[in-house]
Amino acid sequence: MERKVFGLGDIVLMKKPHPCGTNEMEIIRMGMDIRIKCTGCQHSVLIPRAKFEKNLKKVLHSAASEAED
Repeated sequence: MERKVFGLGDIVLMKKPHPCGTNEMEIIRMGMDIRIKCTGCQHSVLIPRAKFEKNLKKVLHSAASEAED
């Protein structure tokens, strides 16, 4: 299985939606745990990297590609 590539500031699509209704999250901290912020209600959650990678569907907007433009 291919490892998903993601970075700080990326907007990602998660498998399960947040209680507010959106499943788009922004990565705001990376390390052993990853802090993601809901793009709908701005609530942030800290989750272990393994759980994040399991629940990540795809990267919608990459902050690294925007910096290159």
